[in-house]
Amino acid sequence: MSWIILAIAGLLEVCWAIGLKYTEGFTKPVPSLLTAAAIVGSMVLLAKATQNLPIGTAYAVWVGIGAAGAAILGIVLFQEPASPARLLFLGLLITAIIGLKATSGH
Repeated sequence: MSWIILAIAGLLEVCWAIGLKYTEGFTKPVPSLLTAAAIVGSMVLLAKATQNLPIGTAYAVWVGIGAAGAAILGIVLFQEPASPARLLFLGLLITAIIGLKATSGH
């Protein structure tokens, strides 16, 4: 269950990272409130997941999900570059997340 909670926390991190773009420096109230809610939700779930998972693994997976998700959505939503090298490194990041899960012992 802790891994599911951690995955949801990571997805909420993607939401708030992308949400920052829509807040326009926290000048838009609705996107700002949604982004703030995603930040709080992500942190609360991360804290819950770390009750049963090693902090180093949980934090690395959380950050990895957020970074990979934000980069992928940046490509899809904001036409950010999708060079072969960038896609390769995103693939390596996703591989690292899977590897951390596989070797965590939980």
